[in-house]
Amino acid sequence: MDSFKILLLLFFMSISLCFAADPYSFYNFEVSYITASPLGVPQQVIAINGKFPGPTINVTTNENLVVNVRNKLDEGLLLHWNGIQQRRVSWQDGVLGTNCPIPPKWNWTYEFQVKDQIGSFFYFPSLHFQRAAGGFGSFIVNPRSVIPVPFSTPDGDITIAIGDWYTRNHKALRKALDDGKHLGMPDGVLINGKGPYRYNDTLVADGIDFETITVHPGKTYRLRVSNVGISTSLNFRIQGHNLVLAESEGSYTVQQNYTSLDIHVGQSFSFLVTMDQNASADYYIVASARVVNQTIWRRVTGVGILHYTNSKGKAKGHLPPGPQDEFDKTFSMNQARSIRWNVSASGARPNPQGSFKYGSINVTDVYVLRNMPPVMINGKRKTTLNGISFKNPSTPIRLADKLKVKGVYKLDFPKRPLTGPPKVETSIINGTYRGFMEVVLQNNDTKMQSYHMSGYAFFVVGMDYGEWTENSRGTYNKWDGIARSTIQVYPGAWSAILISLDNPGAWNLRTENLDSWYLGQETYVRVVNPDENNKTEFGHPDNVLYCGALQKLQKPQKISSAASRSIGFTNLLMVVMALVMMMLQH
Repeated sequence: MDSFKILLLLFFMSISLCFAADPYSFYNFEVSYITASPLGVPQQVIAINGKFPGPTINVTTNENLVVNVRNKLDEGLLLHWNGIQQRRVSWQDGVLGTNCPIPPKWNWTYEFQVKDQIGSFFYFPSLHFQRAAGGFGSFIVNPRSVIPVPFSTPDGDITIAIGDWYTRNHKALRKALDDGKHLGMPDGVLINGKGPYRYNDTLVADGIDFETITVHPGKTYRLRVSNVGISTSLNFRIQGHNLVLAESEGSYTVQQNYTSLDIHVGQSFSFLVTMDQNASADYYIVASARVVNQTIWRRVTGVGILHYTNSKGKAKGHLPPGPQDEFDKTFSMNQARSIRWNVSASGARPNPQGSFKYGSINVTDVYVLRNMPPVMINGKRKTTLNGISFKNPSTPIRLADKLKVKGVYKLDFPKRPLTGPPKVETSIINGTYRGFMEVVLQNNDTKMQSYHMSGYAFFVVGMDYGEWTENSRGTYNKWDGIARSTIQVYPGAWSAILISLDNPGAWNLRTENLDSWYLGQETYVRVVNPDENNKTEFGHPDNVLYCGALQKLQKPQKISSAASRSIGFTNLLMVVMALVMMMLQH
């Protein structure tokens, strides 16, 4: 080996030592339109690297993730990492209050650490109703090998994306909302981007491609299931098989058997499923609409196939029935209450103020957030929280803070519903750093809502029908309420959550129902450490995009060199490492 190769090897070793504690994973995403026919009708969908759904991101706790995104759509793009907490880097969250859109034909690189997290999540495009056209994919965070897991290692890991689907493209759906119309009933439910198996000749057209999951008899698999749809709650079940719930959005659960489970929009669950049935025939995988009139919504059902390697025939007969309580939601709420946090499990978990005993921590702020059916404001159909329909700022919130841009937002979001007429405002919540906030989500609409908060896993401490009152706290679970990032709120009911505000940034608090979100049912929680330092919140990234009042700071991106300029230092290290290995081989 000559001296030059030795020098390169020494350089490589020194770089490796510098980054040994925090390994990097790299992904390249080219986001574009393709034509697909998931329900038998050709339509424009959003693909990543030519695939619909997009590739699964698979990383390990504390790894640094670098995702280079090339926007080949005809409109701005942001990718949001649903449930990834973006510790110290709200700049990477990928929603309009934290990031300027990636313009068409541009590259932009996300870089963040999956700090102190495990679990099952997904990503999706957050702008312009694009999630209705696809662009989503699963996101897995594995535990580090030194941390024990509260169940035996499964024989396989399977990701399943379920969601309602329209054959109209996202621009047509968006225009319908802009014109004050309802979207109407979805055209079906997809499982991993595919339509239903033809279990019924009347409801399902011939020739539709359906999802088949192949398994080995006697093996146990971890199924990670996410509802990536627009607005429909779905009941998930597998014919003849028990679902052992093991994890939900980063928290291990007390393991319980379910024959089916309601999964609401934006939620993710992990199930352990043992293939312990005979192989006389394949089995149905079903995701059917919930909290609706099932007679009318029969076609809004996704059906896939569980295929044993030694199966002797096709699935046949009727689908396994879901819960029979379409007009009595008590079953679904009781099921949700039965999901409990495994407080004895090791691994990454929420750690409010150094204690896992969240029920004994003093609450510093209380917000009661009420949504209502859509209302007319200035001639436009809008949705609201506490009487305010959120108007997205043209300049990202924390970037405006850092660069001292005034008038971007107001820190006056009401703690209780307004009594006056509804209004459109960029009004956000002023969170207290290291505070412990109680949020009551009151759903006074007639349809199911899911709520998500970026940057955190919150504790679900209670839910019930009727109006929340101060006395409702007497029903709270103060010991083992599940910690997660998305919670359902039943029609005419409330859900209560507790949040430890230990992650500085500007964090989106929104409904996951895409139509209601698009019409304004969201706000942000601004959390600022008064003693600013790089330990609790990093500065904005070098490749930050500028828009709104800061547009003049944005330099044009040369398309021909976009990819090379967006790579950054960490990608350069990968190039150097590859070159070193090539030289050593020769």
